[in-house]
Amino acid sequence: MSAKDQKKPSPAMTRKAIAETFERFAKTMPEAATELHFTNPYTLLVAVALSAQATDVGVNKATKSLFEIVETPADMLKLGLDGLIGHIKTIGLFNSKAKNLIAMAELLIRDHDGIVPEDREALEALPGVGRKTANVVLNEAFGHPTIAVDTHIFRLGNRTGMAPGKTPLEVEKGLLKKVPESAMKDAHHWLILHGRYCCVARKPRCPDCIISDLCRYKDKTELPD
Repeated sequence: MSAKDQKKPSPAMTRKAIAETFERFAKTMPEAATELHFTNPYTLLVAVALSAQATDVGVNKATKSLFEIVETPADMLKLGLDGLIGHIKTIGLFNSKAKNLIAMAELLIRDHDGIVPEDREALEALPGVGRKTANVVLNEAFGHPTIAVDTHIFRLGNRTGMAPGKTPLEVEKGLLKKVPESAMKDAHHWLILHGRYCCVARKPRCPDCIISDLCRYKDKTELPD
């Protein structure tokens, strides 16, 4: 998100406009889901932890072979630190991420019988897991109505006027108050996909945007003459 957007968030969208926004998302993206590949709650947790400061495409390439041999925390410990690094060395910060994943596997076995907990506090107590990662796992693996605010959702919250905020937590709280209950389960995915492919950071594709008439962003881009 640009410094300009951060200093001057757009005027707030009305609740009616926000409701219409998610009705349009539901019609155009009925099968919205995370683009990370996973096979169960544990591999989802691993994939999300690896995705910090990395692209989903890059993570999926690295985990393709990893998830052929690792499906549980016990599998991860059997693979070991060096073996894990061999699979994820193409991902940024792979050394620290690998150490966290090994420590995470140890704690999951010790404290949770190798099962990913369906609890925010327990998730955030795991090495390498913050609020955003916990929200993704709670939403995708367990169906909780959470919203994980990444750079895309933070940008959208401020740019559109949907949920202006100076921090990811402020944007998250704003969205939780304003997103219709019927849209909460999929809101996270719709917002990320819209931010990733349409409302991009440097030059949003406003002429192609299905909510351009609802968005309060003042500097909308135009089609070239």
